[in-house]
Amino acid sequence: MALEYAQHSRSAKKAMGVAVVAALALALAANSSTALNAQAVNISQPDSRISIAVGLGKLITLPSPIEDIFIAENSIADVQVRSPRQIYIFGKKGGQTSFYATSASGQVIYSAEVAVGAEISSIDQMLSLAMPEANISVSTTNNFVLLTGTIANPDDAEEAENLVQAFVGDTTRVVSRLKTATPMQVNLKVRFAEVSRTLAKEINGNLLTRDTTGGFQFGVSRGRNFGSISNFDASAFPKLDASQLFGLPADSISLPFNTATGQFVTPGGTAFNYTKSPGLNTIQAAGRLFGMDIATAFDVSERVGLVSTLASPNLTTISGETATFLAGGEFPIPVSTGLGEVTVQYKNYGVSLSYTPTVLSNGRISIRVAPEVSELTSNGAVVLNGFSIPAVTTRRAETTVELGSGESFMIAGLMQNSYNSAIDKTPGLADVPILGSLFKSDGYRRNETELMIVVTPYLVKPVSDSEIVLPTDGFKAANDAERFLMNRNHSGSGGDRPKPSVAPATPENQSFGSLETPAPAKSVKKSKKSGGTAPGFSFDK
Repeated sequence: MALEYAQHSRSAKKAMGVAVVAALALALAANSSTALNAQAVNISQPDSRISIAVGLGKLITLPSPIEDIFIAENSIADVQVRSPRQIYIFGKKGGQTSFYATSASGQVIYSAEVAVGAEISSIDQMLSLAMPEANISVSTTNNFVLLTGTIANPDDAEEAENLVQAFVGDTTRVVSRLKTATPMQVNLKVRFAEVSRTLAKEINGNLLTRDTTGGFQFGVSRGRNFGSISNFDASAFPKLDASQLFGLPADSISLPFNTATGQFVTPGGTAFNYTKSPGLNTIQAAGRLFGMDIATAFDVSERVGLVSTLASPNLTTISGETATFLAGGEFPIPVSTGLGEVTVQYKNYGVSLSYTPTVLSNGRISIRVAPEVSELTSNGAVVLNGFSIPAVTTRRAETTVELGSGESFMIAGLMQNSYNSAIDKTPGLADVPILGSLFKSDGYRRNETELMIVVTPYLVKPVSDSEIVLPTDGFKAANDAERFLMNRNHSGSGGDRPKPSVAPATPENQSFGSLETPAPAKSVKKSKKSGGTAPGFSFDK
């Protein structure tokens, strides 16, 4: 029993030893697998970046010899090995790839991310020569070129994009993100050109007769009392001796004497009295025919009118803002409130302009414009409660157009031709040749109107005040001697208008921050001509 127990104990110990060995082996295997897995996930990233232009290359000198090289896409860039420590990398087409160089033991000697594109320095040089006033930065990646920076005009963005596209070719895409340095200002010039011609003619006939024998009398009237026939009144004239006119003794005959004509008049004559008609030209005739006193008048009127209007308002604003302009006035309109009270409202008239410009990226200008020309007229006026309200004739247009700077467009036009004719006549008698004109009234009107509205936008920038000329420049009022002796109301040129200028820097004005900058050369010259200026700002005299 004792021997059997001892054998059993030795077998158990041996089995336990085998189990421990097996556990140790499994633990070692697990540690070995973990280590291998840790080495498998060790990923090496490129530690540098190379930019190469298409068709160009770079020489790279390595710190130690290499055994193997790798490039991901040899159609974008390729490598040539000249020695274990020198390699050449050159670009073939636009794109991006990776490059690795390793030693015999597998250590990474050099790695890089290779970007192939256009040569940046050449594009910068080309843009600086073509557009020296622009501040443009160039970036290239993944076969496209990005342009950033500021330019002076919207036209420069399209010009820069076209230049770079022509330089890099059609296979490379050019993206522009250029901005204007300052908001663009747009000056709009609108011209209203109108010519209106009118022609009106009217012919009227009137006839008046008088028979002193009590016989037949007749007359034709066309609506106005053109005159009358009466006995000549000589009672107001003094009576003087007219005996010698007839060869008679003195004091035989006394007749009225017309002091205005210096002649004697015979009483009992006929007087023809004509009434003038305003606005009409009258052909009159009077005398005795067939034993009757006859007076006749032809009213002939012809009116030719020509009205020419040219209004040219100008207004400047920045892109995206609305500007309004009015050169005219306001006239009152009474309005009843319904409670027995009357209020007054005012309505504008004259030359007005309202527009909103938008400068597009290609340099063109989109304009929402509403020009208007209106004037007061008596035609169509209304009298209300003793108030006379004039009518307003208006020429107005509102539209949106797209133009380039300096280009013109006719946005509205009108050509109107009207003819009006009216004849009032006495049936039958008016058809008699010559004499028939006494029995009819003939009138006609003809109106012709031509109107054009033309707009012209300009991209503008501020200029120096010395370059602006005003209509009042050079005007000088006449003195008393020139007005009295020479009949002048002005005295010709009075020189340039007063302008502010900066005084030259002196020790007295150096303490003022805004005056420390020396005056420009032009301003200094003007100050010298005016006899010198005090420190600070002054006006030329």
